[in-house]
Amino acid sequence: MKILVTGGAGYIGSTTCAALEEAGHTPVVLDSLLTGAAAFTHGRIFYKGDVADSALLEQIFEEHPDIALTIHFAARIIVSESVQKPAQYYRENVLGTLALAESLIHLGQTRLVFSSSASVYESPATSYETGFGVSEDSPVRPLSPYARTKLMTEQILADLSVASPMRTLSLRYFNPIGADPLLRSGPYVPDPSHVLGRLLAAAREQVPFEVTGTDYPTRDGTGLRDYIHVWDLAQAHVAAVEHFDQVFVHAQRATGKSAPALVLNVGTGQGVTVRELVQAFQKVSRQPLTVVDAPRRPGDTPGAYARIDRARQWLAWAPQRTTAQAIADALAWEERRPAVLSDHAAPSP
Repeated sequence: MKILVTGGAGYIGSTTCAALEEAGHTPVVLDSLLTGAAAFTHGRIFYKGDVADSALLEQIFEEHPDIALTIHFAARIIVSESVQKPAQYYRENVLGTLALAESLIHLGQTRLVFSSSASVYESPATSYETGFGVSEDSPVRPLSPYARTKLMTEQILADLSVASPMRTLSLRYFNPIGADPLLRSGPYVPDPSHVLGRLLAAAREQVPFEVTGTDYPTRDGTGLRDYIHVWDLAQAHVAAVEHFDQVFVHAQRATGKSAPALVLNVGTGQGVTVRELVQAFQKVSRQPLTVVDAPRRPGDTPGAYARIDRARQWLAWAPQRTTAQAIADALAWEERRPAVLSDHAAPSP
Protein backbone atom coordinates (compact mmCIF):
# COMPACT_ATOMS: atom_id res chain seq x y z
CA MET A 1 0.00 0.00 0.00
CA LYS A 2 1.00 3.63 -0.30
CA ILE A 3 1.94 5.44 2.95
CA LEU A 4 2.41 9.17 3.61
CA VAL A 5 5.55 9.54 5.75
CA THR A 6 6.04 12.98 7.25
CA GLY A 7 9.62 13.59 8.32
CA GLY A 8 10.69 10.82 5.96
CA ALA A 9 14.07 12.46 5.42
CA GLY A 10 15.01 12.07 9.09
CA TYR A 11 16.94 9.32 10.85
CA ILE A 12 14.02 7.12 11.89
CA GLY A 13 11.71 8.24 9.08
CA SER A 14 14.15 7.36 6.30
CA THR A 15 14.96 3.99 7.86
CA THR A 16 11.24 3.25 8.10
CA CYS A 17 10.82 4.19 4.43
CA ALA A 18 13.42 1.55 3.54
CA ALA A 19 11.65 -1.03 5.69
CA LEU A 20 8.30 -0.18 4.09
CA GLU A 21 9.81 -0.59 0.62
CA GLU A 22 11.30 -3.96 1.53
CA ALA A 23 7.83 -5.05 2.70
CA GLY A 24 6.31 -4.06 -0.65
CA HIS A 25 4.84 -0.68 0.32
CA THR A 26 5.40 2.73 -1.28
CA PRO A 27 6.32 5.67 0.96
CA VAL A 28 5.33 9.18 -0.07
CA VAL A 29 7.74 11.47 1.78
CA LEU A 30 6.76 14.92 3.07
CA ASP A 31 9.65 16.78 4.69
CA SER A 32 10.65 20.43 5.04
CA LEU A 33 14.37 19.48 4.98
CA LEU A 34 14.95 22.01 7.77
CA THR A 35 16.63 19.19 9.69
CA GLY A 36 16.21 16.18 7.40
CA ALA A 37 18.77 15.00 4.85
CA ALA A 38 17.88 15.49 1.19
CA ALA A 39 19.92 12.41 0.27
CA PHE A 40 17.45 10.21 2.15
CA THR A 41 14.66 11.15 -0.26
CA HIS A 42 16.53 9.99 -3.37
CA GLY A 43 14.49 7.62 -5.51
CA ARG A 44 11.32 8.17 -3.49
CA ILE A 45 8.16 10.17 -4.11
CA PHE A 46 9.05 13.39 -2.34
CA TYR A 47 7.30 16.67 -1.47
CA LYS A 48 9.25 19.44 0.18
CA GLY A 49 7.10 21.39 2.59
CA ASP A 50 5.55 21.75 6.01
CA VAL A 51 3.00 19.39 7.57
CA ALA A 52 0.84 22.41 8.44
CA ASP A 53 0.49 23.40 4.75
CA SER A 54 -3.08 22.30 4.02
CA ALA A 55 -2.83 23.22 0.33
CA LEU A 56 0.22 21.00 -0.09
CA LEU A 57 -1.53 18.12 1.68
CA GLU A 58 -4.50 18.50 -0.64
CA GLN A 59 -2.12 18.34 -3.60
CA ILE A 60 -0.43 15.21 -2.24
CA PHE A 61 -3.71 13.34 -1.75
CA GLU A 62 -5.08 14.56 -5.08
CA GLU A 63 -1.99 13.15 -6.81
CA HIS A 64 -1.93 10.01 -4.63
CA PRO A 65 -5.54 9.16 -3.76
CA ASP A 66 -4.49 5.60 -2.92
CA ILE A 67 -2.57 6.64 0.23
CA ALA A 68 -3.97 4.35 2.93
CA LEU A 69 -2.28 5.60 6.09
CA THR A 70 -0.05 8.37 7.45
CA ILE A 71 3.03 7.90 9.65
CA HIS A 72 3.87 11.19 11.34
CA PHE A 73 7.56 11.52 12.28
CA ALA A 74 8.11 15.22 11.56
CA ALA A 75 9.10 17.03 14.76
CA ARG A 76 11.80 18.90 16.60
CA ILE A 77 13.50 16.36 18.88
CA ILE A 78 16.46 17.85 20.80
CA VAL A 79 15.66 18.04 24.50
CA SER A 80 18.21 20.75 25.38
CA GLU A 81 17.07 22.89 22.45
CA SER A 82 13.45 22.54 23.58
CA VAL A 83 14.41 24.08 26.92
CA GLN A 84 16.01 27.04 25.13
CA LYS A 85 13.31 27.41 22.47
CA PRO A 86 10.06 26.10 23.94
CA ALA A 87 7.83 28.28 21.74
CA GLN A 88 9.33 26.77 18.60
CA TYR A 89 8.75 23.26 19.92
CA TYR A 90 5.13 23.91 20.89
CA ARG A 91 4.48 25.67 17.58
CA GLU A 92 6.03 23.02 15.34
CA ASN A 93 5.40 19.81 17.28
CA VAL A 94 1.96 20.54 18.73
CA LEU A 95 0.33 23.12 16.47
CA GLY A 96 1.91 21.59 13.37
CA THR A 97 0.50 18.17 14.22
CA LEU A 98 -2.91 19.66 14.99
CA ALA A 99 -2.97 21.30 11.55
CA LEU A 100 -1.86 18.04 9.92
CA ALA A 101 -4.53 16.03 11.72
CA GLU A 102 -7.27 18.50 10.78
CA SER A 103 -6.19 18.31 7.14
CA LEU A 104 -6.19 14.52 7.22
CA ILE A 105 -9.68 14.43 8.72
CA HIS A 106 -10.89 16.93 6.10
CA LEU A 107 -9.41 14.74 3.36
CA GLY A 108 -11.08 11.61 4.70
CA GLN A 109 -7.87 10.02 5.98
CA THR A 110 -8.70 7.97 9.08
CA ARG A 111 -5.49 6.07 9.93
CA LEU A 112 -2.58 7.81 11.68
CA VAL A 113 0.54 6.38 13.32
CA PHE A 114 2.20 8.98 15.55
CA SER A 115 5.87 9.06 16.53
CA SER A 116 5.80 9.53 20.30
CA SER A 117 8.42 9.07 23.00
CA ALA A 118 9.13 7.21 26.22
CA SER A 119 10.24 10.56 27.65
CA VAL A 120 6.60 11.11 28.61
CA TYR A 121 6.93 8.57 31.46
CA GLU A 122 7.69 9.32 35.05
CA SER A 123 11.02 7.74 35.99
CA PRO A 124 10.23 4.72 38.16
CA ALA A 125 11.02 5.48 41.80
CA THR A 126 12.33 2.02 42.43
CA SER A 127 15.43 -0.08 42.88
CA TYR A 128 17.18 -2.52 40.62
CA GLU A 129 15.69 -5.41 42.58
CA THR A 130 12.11 -4.31 41.88
CA GLY A 131 12.74 -3.34 38.26
CA PHE A 132 12.70 -0.29 36.04
CA GLY A 133 10.09 -1.44 33.54
CA VAL A 134 7.30 0.89 32.43
CA SER A 135 4.11 -0.16 30.70
CA GLU A 136 1.64 1.94 28.75
CA ASP A 137 -0.32 2.32 31.99
CA SER A 138 2.62 3.66 34.01
CA PRO A 139 2.43 7.25 35.31
CA VAL A 140 3.47 10.00 32.92
CA ARG A 141 5.54 13.02 33.90
CA PRO A 142 7.33 14.67 30.98
CA LEU A 143 10.29 16.71 32.22
CA SER A 144 11.15 18.83 29.17
CA PRO A 145 9.24 20.96 26.68
CA TYR A 146 10.08 18.33 24.04
CA ALA A 147 8.55 15.54 26.12
CA ARG A 148 5.54 17.68 26.96
CA THR A 149 4.92 18.31 23.25
CA LYS A 150 4.76 14.54 22.71
CA LEU A 151 2.27 13.96 25.51
CA MET A 152 0.17 16.99 24.53
CA THR A 153 0.06 15.75 20.95
CA GLU A 154 -1.03 12.28 22.05
CA GLN A 155 -3.86 13.86 24.04
CA ILE A 156 -4.91 16.13 21.18
CA LEU A 157 -4.96 13.22 18.75
CA ALA A 158 -7.00 11.17 21.22
CA ASP A 159 -9.58 13.95 21.47
CA LEU A 160 -9.72 14.36 17.69
CA SER A 161 -10.14 10.62 17.31
CA VAL A 162 -13.13 10.64 19.64
CA ALA A 163 -14.74 13.48 17.70
CA SER A 164 -14.06 12.16 14.18
CA PRO A 165 -13.62 8.93 12.20
CA MET A 166 -9.85 9.12 12.72
CA ARG A 167 -8.04 6.41 14.67
CA THR A 168 -4.59 7.07 16.09
CA LEU A 169 -1.84 4.69 17.14
CA SER A 170 0.94 6.40 19.10
CA LEU A 171 4.22 4.48 19.33
CA ARG A 172 6.29 5.48 22.34
CA TYR A 173 9.92 4.91 21.34
CA PHE A 174 12.61 4.24 23.87
CA ASN A 175 16.21 4.82 22.69
CA PRO A 176 16.83 4.14 18.98
CA ILE A 177 20.46 3.42 18.06
CA GLY A 178 22.30 1.97 15.08
CA ALA A 179 21.66 2.47 11.38
CA ASP A 180 19.96 0.81 8.44
CA PRO A 181 21.86 -2.52 8.21
CA LEU A 182 22.34 -1.91 4.46
CA LEU A 183 23.75 1.56 5.28
CA ARG A 184 21.21 3.49 3.24
CA SER A 185 20.60 5.86 6.15
CA GLY A 186 21.54 6.52 9.75
CA PRO A 187 22.25 9.34 12.21
CA TYR A 188 23.42 12.43 10.36
CA VAL A 189 23.50 15.22 12.98
CA PRO A 190 27.16 16.36 13.36
CA ASP A 191 27.07 16.62 17.16
CA PRO A 192 24.62 14.00 18.50
CA SER A 193 23.47 14.28 22.09
CA HIS A 194 22.50 10.62 22.62
CA VAL A 195 24.90 8.29 24.40
CA LEU A 196 25.99 6.13 21.44
CA GLY A 197 26.65 9.25 19.39
CA ARG A 198 28.82 10.59 22.21
CA LEU A 199 30.67 7.27 22.38
CA LEU A 200 31.37 7.36 18.65
CA ALA A 201 32.52 10.97 18.87
CA ALA A 202 34.79 10.28 21.84
CA ALA A 203 36.44 7.35 20.07
CA ARG A 204 36.80 9.29 16.81
CA GLU A 205 38.21 12.43 18.43
CA GLN A 206 40.27 10.54 21.01
CA VAL A 207 38.78 12.38 23.98
CA PRO A 208 37.55 10.77 27.21
CA PHE A 209 33.99 9.48 27.34
CA GLU A 210 32.26 10.59 30.52
CA VAL A 211 29.98 8.19 32.39
CA THR A 212 27.75 10.77 34.03
CA GLY A 213 26.37 9.36 37.26
CA THR A 214 27.69 6.27 39.00
CA ASP A 215 25.50 6.18 42.11
CA TYR A 216 22.12 5.21 40.67
CA PRO A 217 20.23 2.24 42.21
CA THR A 218 21.01 0.05 39.18
CA ARG A 219 23.07 -3.13 38.97
CA ASP A 220 26.33 -1.21 38.41
CA GLY A 221 25.41 2.30 39.56
CA THR A 222 25.12 3.84 36.08
CA GLY A 223 21.98 4.96 34.31
CA LEU A 224 19.85 2.31 32.61
CA ARG A 225 18.10 2.70 29.24
CA ASP A 226 16.31 0.55 26.69
CA TYR A 227 18.33 0.76 23.46
CA ILE A 228 16.45 -0.49 20.41
CA HIS A 229 18.04 -1.02 17.01
CA VAL A 230 16.54 1.52 14.61
CA TRP A 231 15.80 -1.28 12.12
CA ASP A 232 13.69 -3.08 14.73
CA LEU A 233 11.90 0.21 15.34
CA ALA A 234 11.31 0.57 11.60
CA GLN A 235 9.89 -2.94 11.50
CA ALA A 236 7.47 -1.97 14.28
CA HIS A 237 6.13 0.71 11.96
CA VAL A 238 5.73 -1.80 9.15
CA ALA A 239 3.77 -3.98 11.58
CA ALA A 240 1.66 -0.98 12.59
CA VAL A 241 0.85 -0.33 8.93
CA GLU A 242 0.00 -3.92 8.14
CA HIS A 243 -1.94 -4.65 11.35
CA PHE A 244 -3.42 -1.21 11.97
CA ASP A 245 -7.08 -2.24 12.01
CA GLN A 246 -6.40 -5.44 13.95
CA VAL A 247 -4.61 -3.52 16.72
CA PHE A 248 -7.87 -1.84 17.70
CA VAL A 249 -9.68 -5.19 17.67
CA HIS A 250 -6.99 -6.72 19.91
CA ALA A 251 -7.20 -3.75 22.27
CA GLN A 252 -10.97 -4.02 22.58
CA ARG A 253 -10.76 -7.75 23.30
CA ALA A 254 -8.04 -7.22 25.90
CA THR A 255 -9.62 -4.27 27.70
CA GLY A 256 -13.30 -4.70 27.01
CA LYS A 257 -13.40 -1.12 25.74
CA SER A 258 -13.47 0.40 22.27
CA ALA A 259 -10.88 3.19 21.99
CA PRO A 260 -10.14 5.20 18.84
CA ALA A 261 -6.65 6.18 20.09
CA LEU A 262 -4.05 3.77 21.49
CA VAL A 263 -0.45 3.91 22.70
CA LEU A 264 2.15 1.17 22.45
CA ASN A 265 5.67 0.96 23.84
CA VAL A 266 8.39 0.10 21.33
CA GLY A 267 11.64 -1.05 22.91
CA THR A 268 13.54 -4.25 23.59
CA GLY A 269 11.93 -5.12 26.90
CA GLN A 270 15.21 -5.00 28.78
CA GLY A 271 17.56 -2.37 30.16
CA VAL A 272 21.22 -1.78 29.40
CA THR A 273 23.35 0.33 31.73
CA VAL A 274 25.84 2.91 30.50
CA ARG A 275 28.76 0.73 31.61
CA GLU A 276 27.29 -2.25 29.75
CA LEU A 277 26.86 -0.13 26.62
CA VAL A 278 30.48 1.04 26.90
CA GLN A 279 31.68 -2.55 27.30
CA ALA A 280 29.68 -3.64 24.25
CA PHE A 281 31.12 -0.73 22.27
CA GLN A 282 34.67 -1.64 23.26
CA LYS A 283 34.13 -5.25 22.16
CA VAL A 284 32.79 -4.23 18.74
CA SER A 285 34.95 -1.19 17.99
CA ARG A 286 38.62 -1.30 17.02
CA GLN A 287 39.04 2.28 18.22
CA PRO A 288 40.61 2.85 21.66
CA LEU A 289 38.38 4.57 24.18
CA THR A 290 39.20 6.29 27.45
CA VAL A 291 36.38 6.19 29.99
CA VAL A 292 36.11 8.45 33.03
CA ASP A 293 33.46 8.73 35.71
CA ALA A 294 31.67 12.05 36.19
CA PRO A 295 28.88 13.43 38.39
CA ARG A 296 25.23 13.22 37.42
CA ARG A 297 23.97 15.89 35.06
CA PRO A 298 21.05 18.09 36.19
CA GLY A 299 17.77 16.40 35.37
CA ASP A 300 19.25 12.93 34.82
CA THR A 301 17.28 9.95 36.15
CA PRO A 302 18.11 6.28 36.77
CA GLY A 303 16.16 5.47 33.60
CA ALA A 304 13.71 2.80 32.53
CA TYR A 305 13.07 0.06 30.02
CA ALA A 306 9.95 -0.79 28.03
CA ARG A 307 7.44 -3.43 28.87
CA ILE A 308 6.41 -4.50 25.36
CA ASP A 309 3.79 -7.21 25.89
CA ARG A 310 1.17 -5.21 24.00
CA ALA A 311 3.39 -4.58 21.00
CA ARG A 312 4.28 -8.27 20.86
CA GLN A 313 0.66 -9.37 21.02
CA TRP A 314 -1.17 -6.63 19.14
CA LEU A 315 1.41 -5.90 16.41
CA ALA A 316 2.79 -9.44 16.10
CA TRP A 317 6.20 -7.79 16.36
CA ALA A 318 9.29 -8.38 18.46
CA PRO A 319 12.81 -6.92 18.39
CA GLN A 320 15.34 -9.11 16.59
CA ARG A 321 18.69 -7.31 16.80
CA THR A 322 21.15 -6.98 19.66
CA THR A 323 22.89 -3.97 21.14
CA ALA A 324 26.16 -5.23 19.65
CA GLN A 325 24.59 -5.36 16.19
CA ALA A 326 23.32 -1.80 16.62
CA ILE A 327 26.80 -0.62 17.57
CA ALA A 328 28.39 -2.45 14.63
CA ASP A 329 25.89 -0.90 12.21
CA ALA A 330 26.49 2.54 13.74
CA LEU A 331 30.24 2.15 13.27
CA ALA A 332 29.82 1.00 9.67
CA TRP A 333 27.49 3.93 9.01
CA GLU A 334 30.07 6.37 10.39
CA GLU A 335 32.39 5.33 7.57
CA ARG A 336 29.68 5.29 4.91
CA ARG A 337 27.82 8.45 5.94
CA PRO A 338 29.87 11.12 4.09
CA ALA A 339 29.44 9.30 0.78
CA VAL A 340 25.69 8.76 1.24
CA LEU A 341 24.98 12.35 2.26
CA SER A 342 26.99 13.79 -0.65
CA ASP A 343 25.81 11.36 -3.33
CA HIS A 344 22.39 12.84 -3.99
CA ALA A 345 20.62 16.17 -3.89
CA ALA A 346 16.87 15.93 -3.86
CA PRO A 347 14.94 18.25 -6.21
CA SER A 348 11.84 20.11 -5.13
CA PRO A 349 8.59 18.68 -6.54
